[in-house]
Amino acid sequence: MFILAFLHWIADYLLSWAKMVQNREVGWITIERKTGKQMREQQPLWKKMKLILLFNPLTEWLDTTHLMRLYLHHAAVEEGKEEATPSSRTRIKAFVDFYHINMNDFTPSDITSYSTFEDFFIRAHKPGSRPIYLPDDPTTAVVVADSRVVAYEAVSESKKIWIKGNDFSMTNLVMDKQLGPKFANGPVASFRLSPQDYHRYHSPVSGTIKVFRSMPGDYYEVDPIALRSRVDILTRNARDYVVIETEEFGEVLFVAIGAAQVGTVRIHSEFQKPGARIEKGDELGIFQFGGSSIIVAFQQGRIQFDEDILKASKNAIAVDVEVGMSLGRAAREKTT
Repeated sequence: MFILAFLHWIADYLLSWAKMVQNREVGWITIERKTGKQMREQQPLWKKMKLILLFNPLTEWLDTTHLMRLYLHHAAVEEGKEEATPSSRTRIKAFVDFYHINMNDFTPSDITSYSTFEDFFIRAHKPGSRPIYLPDDPTTAVVVADSRVVAYEAVSESKKIWIKGNDFSMTNLVMDKQLGPKFANGPVASFRLSPQDYHRYHSPVSGTIKVFRSMPGDYYEVDPIALRSRVDILTRNARDYVVIETEEFGEVLFVAIGAAQVGTVRIHSEFQKPGARIEKGDELGIFQFGGSSIIVAFQQGRIQFDEDILKASKNAIAVDVEVGMSLGRAAREKTT
């Protein structure tokens, strides 16, 4: 009886995996915030296998020079260039069908209106499709991108559970020994965008731009398999960042990080100038083709993240979110 039950369990398991592969649900486990349903991120199976082969202890030990990853980086950059050619527009329909993208959320919604895949990739939301949570309340912070988010009350907690790179620190992330310590062990939210996502990003808070910097770098994968390896993904990749000065949250660090096949990480020119005013939900910049990542860091004691995000994050489960959803609220007690 036990043997039959065990064989039945194996059959069910294999069938469930076959169904997930058919639906491309082979990525990391996430929770869809709108429904509370646990699901797997849609991802091509070949990409899943590539990530497993690249980011594991054996490969990290063998490829000490990172030549394999460097080759893939250059290949990804070249692929990104191809997405700007007119012939690339033939890929759009297959991409939309593969990932079940709801084009009613975007403008233009007609895929034939895009002249290149790159144009489609940086498509804009249709007005009203992503309402901003309590837009007139500056004490609330919002989600910055259609993405999967994890959030932790301290950077040290995020390193234990999610970001495993050997040299990850806020100082290494911003390459600034004066700025980094301000966020050294404060609350941090990590947003990860997949190729099928909307690739514009928005301000989490209202305030004034205090600092802007642009940093060249590589374009490695930001999939959880990569982030939870010992490879220093976030501090090696190209990135732009701003510091937003606010009354309610203190200083807020926003870091847009490129990844595989991203041709550009660009914060809009009007927000590259210290003193520029930005409102919660304003479009801050864009990524061009590929997966990408965003780190939003707060000073210690200045934000209380939403409980549903914190709870999932402690179990290394990301929450599937949309631009403008609630992220957290300014903390009442302020610490320095």
